[in-house]
Amino acid sequence: MAHTLTADGQIAVATLGHSKPHLVTTTLAVEAMHCGHCLRTVETALAEVPGVQSARVNLSARRVAILAETATTSPETFVAALASRGFKASILAPQVQAPAADRGADLLRRLGVAGFAAANIMLLSVSVWSGHGGDMAASQQSAFHWLSALIALPAVAYAGKPFFASARQALSAGRLNMDVPISLGVTLATAMSLFQTFRESEQVYFDAAVTLLFFLLLGRVLDQNVRVRAASAAENLLGRRTVTATRISSDGSRGAIAIMDITPGMKLQIAAGEQIPVDGLLLAASASLDDSIVTGESAPRFAVAGDAVHAGAIALSGPFSIEAAAAADDSLISQIARLMQTAEQARGRYVRLADRAAQIYAPAVHILGALTFLGWMIAGAGWEAALTAAIAVLIITCPCALALAVPVVQVVATSRLFRDGIVLKAADALERLAEVDTVVLDKTGTLTRGRPELSAAAELSDAIVSRAAGLALGSRHPYALAVVREAERRRIEPLPLADVRESAGAGLEATHDGRTLRLGSSTFCRVQREQDAGASLWFADGDTAPVVLHVSDVLRSDAVATVATLARDGYAVELLSGDAGPSVESTAEAAGILRWSAQQRPEQKIERIHALAGAGHRVLMVGDGLNDAPALAAGHAAVSPSSAADISQMAADAVFQGERLKPVITCLRVAKAAQRRALENFAIAIGYNALFVPLAMAGRVTPLIAAIAMSVSSIAVTLNALRLARMTTDVAP
Repeated sequence: MAHTLTADGQIAVATLGHSKPHLVTTTLAVEAMHCGHCLRTVETALAEVPGVQSARVNLSARRVAILAETATTSPETFVAALASRGFKASILAPQVQAPAADRGADLLRRLGVAGFAAANIMLLSVSVWSGHGGDMAASQQSAFHWLSALIALPAVAYAGKPFFASARQALSAGRLNMDVPISLGVTLATAMSLFQTFRESEQVYFDAAVTLLFFLLLGRVLDQNVRVRAASAAENLLGRRTVTATRISSDGSRGAIAIMDITPGMKLQIAAGEQIPVDGLLLAASASLDDSIVTGESAPRFAVAGDAVHAGAIALSGPFSIEAAAAADDSLISQIARLMQTAEQARGRYVRLADRAAQIYAPAVHILGALTFLGWMIAGAGWEAALTAAIAVLIITCPCALALAVPVVQVVATSRLFRDGIVLKAADALERLAEVDTVVLDKTGTLTRGRPELSAAAELSDAIVSRAAGLALGSRHPYALAVVREAERRRIEPLPLADVRESAGAGLEATHDGRTLRLGSSTFCRVQREQDAGASLWFADGDTAPVVLHVSDVLRSDAVATVATLARDGYAVELLSGDAGPSVESTAEAAGILRWSAQQRPEQKIERIHALAGAGHRVLMVGDGLNDAPALAAGHAAVSPSSAADISQMAADAVFQGERLKPVITCLRVAKAAQRRALENFAIAIGYNALFVPLAMAGRVTPLIAAIAMSVSSIAVTLNALRLARMTTDVAP
């Protein structure tokens, strides 16, 4: 079997010595793929494409690998097939590797084994406790103890491996962590129980050891499930770069070239709908570009010869040519990816309160256990009694409640947020959200709906809407789509037009009944200077006076109330946007935001966030565009709407659904309440230890009672966390 890399990013698979079809594997990144139904829809859509041998979806990474014949298929065919089912897809470069498997699945398996073993051993223990004495009862008791040992030994070995491995690593490095006393307590309890089983003693604590592991693994699973992510946001961003480009040689010929081979000075041809591969300068007279990757603005940009164009921008008109100004690794999209990686690494240095407490807690547990053993030995109680008391101390001081204090709050808070359509992604997001004192909002798609609409449309007659919609059907411009949506809303049939022509950056025109219809800018529609009110869209029907179509990106329905509530809750609010100044100013004024900045590039947004951080502020960044992703990662915390670009959702700590902005308030209030519950849980764990540790050291607590007491403390912190489920987060009107 031989593998070769094709020019379009596919991996060719050729079978040597056979005449079988030439197959290639293509990997696509698929947006908005969230569930099993999506998985089946994607695989079914691709399986229906002629020549496809197989299609396998990686749901966690939102990728699909397609094995197909090169003679009958192309990557564009797959993208089109998914688009017909409502999924936007893009080709991933072959060098982008699949993300690592979620380690939480391994912990979940170990949790299942511990739970199953604990339940069965507890049943056997209940049978022993309910015995009535006698020789027959003694033999049954011994049999049940041996059955418990047969269940417990493999369960402890398998379920306890994460703790044993962590403890061994810590000890080999000459330090202590929370897993050292856990491992010691479980090992001693298991070994002591096995010894007592050989002696046919009643003091057997297999149930205590396995139950302890179950509760500890539960905490570890809760923590891991929200902390480990399947893929790197920066990696997926780089993977979405176009793989090849069309080079214009000195003799005028065209040929494909890998983007990694592009050097400054090369001339490249860009077709309509293609992604610009590298940063460069426009050589054509004009071009219309979807430049939202740079500015986040929904309106396309009209560029003229000599203007800079950026990698990742989409050509809305074409074909045209550009001159490369930078290599692929130096392009804007690569810079955004590097900013993402830097911000993510900075975030990874966040140390949780429980981890800091472990630095003191772990050695204290060992000291107490050792003092207990020595004290009983000095008192002449014998090694068995001394060891039993020491084991009880290790178990009762085992940091189960401490380990659950934060994860159980996270789970309840996550459920509470999910009830309001908010998905929490990062494990320590609640802690960071609780520390926020400044909220920075993006404009388009965040503070506003991100979808231009016609305002004052009731003033337009049905005939004007019909003609304008007929023209608008010939373009994908956001303003044209707004006209089409207005026609659909009013159930007006667009006028059929066969010869619609689009002038890049100007507008659309067609001929109907001998009259020229135009939809576009004031200049394009020949609006008189004294009539030009600065509107973005006009419609002209022959020689009649042009009609203005007011287009605006309206605020979310509760944006004003949300901003006011943030201010009342003590948060400073800012607006950072890549949009033009007048648009940002009017939006900020309408929303009640006093501080705003316009035309902000990704690095400028990060600079502002860093400046706020340098002044001692903790910033919550709320954004949705691809250009917002680095700022989201750089903020102390980050939130994105579900309509956000996939890269922004991955960079955010929380994603909210729906049209309302209230979830930002909900996130902050639930986070602060969760912080209080977490601190209360730490107090419960400390109080439990203050009560039971002296009893255990005095020999008043057996290892089994210690395990039960430890479980009760875990239940107590869980019940305290459940108080979060009943809290309300109403926003004042």
